[in-house]
Amino acid sequence: MIVIERNGRQTVITGWRAWLIGAAVFVGLTALFAVIAVFVLGIALTVSALLFITVPVAVGVALLASLFSRR
Repeated sequence: MIVIERNGRQTVITGWRAWLIGAAVFVGLTALFAVIAVFVLGIALTVSALLFITVPVAVGVALLASLFSRR
């Protein structure tokens, strides 16, 4: 049973219509959560790939700079 109240007027949805609305909301929210999860996973992969590239390059540049620096 789904109860909707608007402007002081109450609408009650029961039976197969309530099941249909509930299933549609469930499918919609599941799709929304899947899109959010894929987006967050993409951000995490992008950040980790950038770190895997930039950290060794920074270490290499620091080692070269220490080799060529005057003491």
